Amino acid sequence: MDMFSSLQALVAVVEEGGFSSAGRRLSLATSSVTRQIDTLEQYLGTVLLVRSTRKVSLTGAGERYYQHACRIMADLSYANYEARDHSGMPRGILRASLPVSWSLQYLATLVPEFMKQYPLIRLELTFTDDVLDLAENRLDLSIRLGKISAQNVIAKKLLLQKRVLCASPGYLAEKGVPLLPADLRRHNCLLFSYSSGQTKWFFFRDKTEGVSVEGNLRCNNSQILRQAALGGQGIALLPDWLVNNDVQRGDLLALFPDIRVDVTADEDESAVYALYHPSRRDIKMVKLFVDFIYQFLNQQEAEEADIFCRKPG
Repeated sequence: MDMFSSLQALVAVVEEGGFSSAGRRLSLATSSVTRQIDTLEQYLGTVLLVRSTRKVSLTGAGERYYQHACRIMADLSYANYEARDHSGMPRGILRASLPVSWSLQYLATLVPEFMKQYPLIRLELTFTDDVLDLAENRLDLSIRLGKISAQNVIAKKLLLQKRVLCASPGYLAEKGVPLLPADLRRHNCLLFSYSSGQTKWFFFRDKTEGVSVEGNLRCNNSQILRQAALGGQGIALLPDWLVNNDVQRGDLLALFPDIRVDVTADEDESAVYALYHPSRRDIKMVKLFVDFIYQFLNQQEAEEADIFCRKPG
């Protein structure tokens, strides 16, 4: 039995979601892929995959074996890459999906810098707020905002996305400045629409305090909420990257700047993640791009740390 080919077939079937698509990826007939998996299961004496007419899923033993196989394939791929590439210059195609507004704010300057340092890497970037399946869309990498439930992928936390409670000077002059989180119950709060329907804002001090808030606007677009806040229509809780320029100019004032405020009590829900399969043959290139983004974001965070320290009068 060719163990390498069998492991390669198993990883391809799981990542592609079926035998025929795995065959296309490996340039093999579907029957050849099936035979390799059958031989591997017979060799191990256990069932790795549950087949149905609609999908293929891993058994418990299959899940554990798949994770080991991914690590083996990644290590071998990395070793081959280093042995062949004596120039040390990464090269190849990197396909990634990224969220629209966040990327325009943060990555517009990063991408040219990355291209300058790694001219032999060709970037193919898709900007979308939809969560795309890596295998179905033939992506090497996806940058996502919020907690990730995808299986069989590595989720590297890049940054904790911070939010700013803010309002226009005009609104605060007319309605008053809230002195305590509980005071927000008497204000018009501009709310992001979540599928859970939750309408609490969470304040992290010595203990976590959730405050139920209400207002005359709910929508699933942060730019609309920002414009409403700029127009003096209420208090909004928005990502710092969206309003940092507004706060710097004084068009919006940050409330409770010394307290972390969020829309969830779970910190992971507000993080930015890089998702990728651990078994990609171009894993070194993927990690290179992820590390580049990570360093860039943390440098940006350090530079912007004092933006929200101005308290409203």
